[in-house]
Amino acid sequence: MTTTVRPGVWGVLATPFTGSALDVDNTGVARLAEHAQAAGVTGLTVLGVFGEAARLSWAERRIVLETVLDSTDLPLVVGCTALATAPVVDEARMAVEVAGDRLAGVMVHANSGDRATLHAHLSAVHQASGAPIVIQDYPAVSSVAVSPSMLGDLVAACDFVAAVKAESPPTPVAVAEVTARCDVPVFGGLGGINLLDELAAGAAGAMTGFSYPEALVACVRAWFAQEPAKSRAELLDYLPLITFEQQAGIALAIRKECLRRRGLIAESAVRPPARALPDALHGMLAEHLAIIERGR
Repeated sequence: MTTTVRPGVWGVLATPFTGSALDVDNTGVARLAEHAQAAGVTGLTVLGVFGEAARLSWAERRIVLETVLDSTDLPLVVGCTALATAPVVDEARMAVEVAGDRLAGVMVHANSGDRATLHAHLSAVHQASGAPIVIQDYPAVSSVAVSPSMLGDLVAACDFVAAVKAESPPTPVAVAEVTARCDVPVFGGLGGINLLDELAAGAAGAMTGFSYPEALVACVRAWFAQEPAKSRAELLDYLPLITFEQQAGIALAIRKECLRRRGLIAESAVRPPARALPDALHGMLAEHLAIIERGR
């Protein structure tokens, strides 16, 4: 099993649903994974927040993971949704069992701002599962605040941590602080909204979902080719849509509708209690997509 999360773009996959029962659309899952691979992502993040993993049954999670494994040959980071140690251990063990050598790490929320508590949690998950850990610092979801300095020092002391996903604003500050204190790759998230500044702060790339992953890939590749002006140019036309997608409370619904309009999934439904896309935004979304497509 690899213990390295390589720099680049790790695409976070949505979980499309179908019909009035909102069943998992396995065909749509496969299509999204195949598109992300064709777009040039380094790897895929499955069962993350954007994948609505917290709203999937245990059997559905397994099916989604198996579908992605069958659809691409990319390495995977598999998300764990819980905060308490025991359920995270169960999620991590399932990821190891199903993904095997394709597993680059399990993504675990930072569940405490206390260093000793967080260290004990991460250590227990790793020891019980054997999986490398990707720490996700995402207070908007976890409601846990972690100082970047503590996080960086903790990571430096934990050889089982394979990467950090920094989603605690201001993210460029967090990326700079964590990378200064440890040697593991630190990735930005939040749909790529701060990607250019995160790269300048030392990020290893992005681990996020966006309806045009090819734009994130082009931006990051140009940056690592030491072409900052090209990196900026590759992303600029997409920034209005990135911002539009990141609207609090409805980001998931917006992005799924973008994916539907791109022909990548058949339906854009989200599972409650997630909010559906408001009618007032449909025209604005259509204009954002039309501008991008005219420029491609």
